[in-house]
Amino acid sequence: MSRVSARRRLGRTLVCLGAFLIVCGSPMASSAEPNKQPNILFIFSDDHAYQSISAYNDPRKLIETPNIDRIAKEGMRFDRCVVPNSICGPSRATVLTGKYSHANGFYNNSGSRFDGSQTTVAKLLKGAGYQTAVVGKWHLVTEPTGFDYWHILPGQGVYYNPPMIDNGTQVKHEGYATDIITDLTIDWLKKRDKSKPFLMMSQNKAPHREWAPALRHLGHDNDRAYPEPSTLFDDYSGRGKAEHDQDMTIAKTMTARDLKLEAPPQLTPDQRKVWDAYYEPRNQAFAKADLKGDDLVRWKYNRYMHDYLACIKAVDENVGRLLKYLEEEGLADNTIVVYAADQGFYLGEHGWFDKRWIFEESLRTPLVVRWPGVTKPGSVNTDLVSNLDFAETFLEAAGQPVPAEMQGKSLVPLFKGRTPEDWRKSFYYHYYEYPGPHSVRRHYGVVTDRYKLVHFYGPDIDEWELFDLKEDPQEMRSVHGQADYAKVQEELEQELARLRKELKVTDQDPPESIIRPAAPEAAKKKAAAKKKAAFEKGVPR
Repeated sequence: MSRVSARRRLGRTLVCLGAFLIVCGSPMASSAEPNKQPNILFIFSDDHAYQSISAYNDPRKLIETPNIDRIAKEGMRFDRCVVPNSICGPSRATVLTGKYSHANGFYNNSGSRFDGSQTTVAKLLKGAGYQTAVVGKWHLVTEPTGFDYWHILPGQGVYYNPPMIDNGTQVKHEGYATDIITDLTIDWLKKRDKSKPFLMMSQNKAPHREWAPALRHLGHDNDRAYPEPSTLFDDYSGRGKAEHDQDMTIAKTMTARDLKLEAPPQLTPDQRKVWDAYYEPRNQAFAKADLKGDDLVRWKYNRYMHDYLACIKAVDENVGRLLKYLEEEGLADNTIVVYAADQGFYLGEHGWFDKRWIFEESLRTPLVVRWPGVTKPGSVNTDLVSNLDFAETFLEAAGQPVPAEMQGKSLVPLFKGRTPEDWRKSFYYHYYEYPGPHSVRRHYGVVTDRYKLVHFYGPDIDEWELFDLKEDPQEMRSVHGQADYAKVQEELEQELARLRKELKVTDQDPPESIIRPAAPEAAKKKAAAKKKAAFEKGVPR
């Protein structure tokens, strides 16, 4: 055989081998295919404060979350993810629709019902060939639409032995809600049609109030005395009526159930034994100590931190289980993993728990994303992003058009390390639920990288506040009306007006049937007297 013939034969062999590798995939190459629609695993928690994710480096070092941190380490951490309405149901409606509360019709947790006939990211992805599923907390009153499979908690759900609704059928599970939600998530992933990409929304109840831990995590902190936030005993001077009139303080608002001075009724006898073995000796010591004033607040804060952070431990463990499943099934390289919460949460800052405010701990939510080959490992983004952007992001990642009616922006360019020149520099916020739980006044405002202008409004309040986050990062003092801030205030007022016009926000709030009506005065006074009497005994109800 001539050398020329040998070369030709070798060339043909290499061409055939190359074609084989292209068709079948090289064993040396990543299993991710650049043109293949990615799977999307959206892990969503309820009231998970960014301060309690160790990747966010809170100076109190409250807890280690190695599995959530891993998503950030292998992907991107977002440091300025904000929400348009800091409360559970409205945030979930925003994630599904890519729209503000006034546009999707879900304003609050009290009177709103989600209109399942409207366009959602689940419906659009399903139409594009995705399998879609939601498991866990739903909290939108009406049944899910646009999902091939749904298995949800009714209402807020409970932590122990939770009833759930499996595609319309009521069922009851035994165990801890966070573990059960992950079990169901993995079970569906195993049984899905593996020829199609998937959108799985795995949504935890935890760490929502009343912060009930998995029994295996009781005593996880060895009775640690937690570092206090510097504003734990805030007296709200330098601010207005809204901050003074709220009802969400650790000092006065927490109930016996919150503080584990009463056991939840859902426990089985065996579970109750474990519960009592941990809490009863500590509750007896608390009663004997007869704490008052600041000492009582400190005790409540530490009990709150034990319970809340124990819930986080279970969430983090289950995030680890999901990541492990993706790896074992060869899905990790072509799956976008998103971990987020429906809003931020107070962990004692300003003496508060809960959320609702335009202020930082409430407004800002954690967001970490891993998309192999797209997000740079260990990268950090500081752009102003939002859960308003999630639907648009999932659609672009799947190669689908984004409907004009959606009001957010796709985060895909940011995932790739490129911030578009026209990226937002300001963000509109609007909270509606008053009267209602915690008595946080209705308010709207504009948020920038440095400033917040907020308007508290209602029949008995018409107050404006302005905060300079650079000079006052803890938002302790409004500078509204001060001469030094006159130009900034004017610019923010103009920007707020522009945003309201662009977003088509009307001056008229929705009907009182949607915004919870006020309780009768007699009932309000009776409830207040009961709470005051219980608080004075050291056992708030």
